[in-house]
Amino acid sequence: MNAPPLALATWPVAVLMQRDQLSNRWQRWRWSLRDVLPTERADAPSAPQPVCLEWGKTQSQWLYPGCSVQLFRDEAEGYHLNLTSPQPSWFVWWTSAVEPECDDPRQAPDGLPSIQAVTLSYNEAARWMDAGETIEIAPLPAVVANWLADFSSRHYKPEPRKRRRPQSFLAPGERDVSSGNAPPARADSDDPPACCA
Repeated sequence: MNAPPLALATWPVAVLMQRDQLSNRWQRWRWSLRDVLPTERADAPSAPQPVCLEWGKTQSQWLYPGCSVQLFRDEAEGYHLNLTSPQPSWFVWWTSAVEPECDDPRQAPDGLPSIQAVTLSYNEAARWMDAGETIEIAPLPAVVANWLADFSSRHYKPEPRKRRRPQSFLAPGERDVSSGNAPPARADSDDPPACCA
């Protein structure tokens, strides 16, 4: 599998989802991400129907082709954070089925969840999670990690660390009271210290 040219900054993928039967009277079926599969076909249709790869009474697997991952320069920090994590990952945002208790999604497409987006940005995935969306991860293959590292190295420039002037060199009125270095309160004053007001 070859990485797409870096100038494109887009990689077509397919998402593999799995449905398992539960022994639970409140919820009969559980969907989960099984894997994300990079594809070679740049001409894949953008929104084809999911395909059932394996069918059983208690478990089935569904392939969602036609997804893609696109890299953006303003997400370079998020890519860097993903690559430097213990396990670089795909992040998949999916939404539940319209009919979650459907017994046979092959006959009723409303029983299938929807894939909303796939990203490689840690920051973008965190924003989705903060919004209450369902995000799952899958391990990132080395060839995709290398492609992402090449993009990140070209576009991610860490912010230079600014040296903070020690508080002892500042006048008492200029010191940062939030750091616990507030000037001592005068003993003859009935007013509370500035940090407590």
